[in-house]
Amino acid sequence: MKVLFIDTVHDILQKRLEQKGVECIDGTTWSLEVTKEALTDMDGIVIRSRFRLDESILKFAPQLKFIARSGAGMENIDSDYCEKRNIQLFNAPEGNCTAVAEHALGMILALFNQLKKGDAEIRKGIWDREGNRGLELTGKTVGIIGYGHNGSAFAKVLRGFDCKILAYDKYKTGFGNDWVTESTLEELYEQAEIISFHIPQNEETIYWGNTDFFEQVKHPFFLINLSRGKIIRIADLMNAINNGKVKGAVLDVLEFESSSFASIFGEDIPTDFKELIKSDKVLLSPHVGGWTVESYFKLSNVLADKVIAAYF
Repeated sequence: MKVLFIDTVHDILQKRLEQKGVECIDGTTWSLEVTKEALTDMDGIVIRSRFRLDESILKFAPQLKFIARSGAGMENIDSDYCEKRNIQLFNAPEGNCTAVAEHALGMILALFNQLKKGDAEIRKGIWDREGNRGLELTGKTVGIIGYGHNGSAFAKVLRGFDCKILAYDKYKTGFGNDWVTESTLEELYEQAEIISFHIPQNEETIYWGNTDFFEQVKHPFFLINLSRGKIIRIADLMNAINNGKVKGAVLDVLEFESSSFASIFGEDIPTDFKELIKSDKVLLSPHVGGWTVESYFKLSNVLADKVIAAYF
């Protein structure tokens, strides 16, 4: 079996596959054209997000058996085409869900306690205790939209804060427990003081966070997004912040990211982004929610588990 590594991942995946006799090919520096030429006799592909794997590329891989994505989201892979070709798809949401959950918790605590502002002021010699008075997370009602690995991991880290947790998932039922209440969207929009998105990007979910969404939430709330950038339309978010419906937002992902997540935009900076970065009600990070030292290993180890279980 030959497997092409298109992106750099933790070497535990290669080591474990090689122990099973797999020939692992390093294509992490290859151009798209060189990659296409090399796919002729490949049985597997390992990728993060460097290329979108659709028919225009996968047609060059006639004997491809599987694609392993180091991460959770699969929007950069044409799953319909893969299904027609019987190409098995593996991802690894189990590998970075804890990292995502802790990052979300850290961001909302930083926003509530004005840590960025307070740190910046002290470095300028400003000692303003009253101006940096914070909010407590404890006791707040948190609405989680999407209750897969990431959503459930976020609920887990919130347990110590005695939050009321409402969770909605269109495709799951029966997951309520002692600390999470299975909820309808209507109930979540009615009660939540904080709403956190943990959903994949697809035709159903793109721009879920639009003006209609903000209007449906019954009272002012805080927003968390560590899923995908195009879940939230930034222009609509800024309108909601300016009219008071959104009291604050933490965003690890942005609408303007490149499909590879390697950069945020080209030479032209979107007007909406210029407004976003001026707001002191928004805290940003560069799509690193699942990007920890530990998750780097776990993502590859989980993929190794799945590939080996399927083929060896």
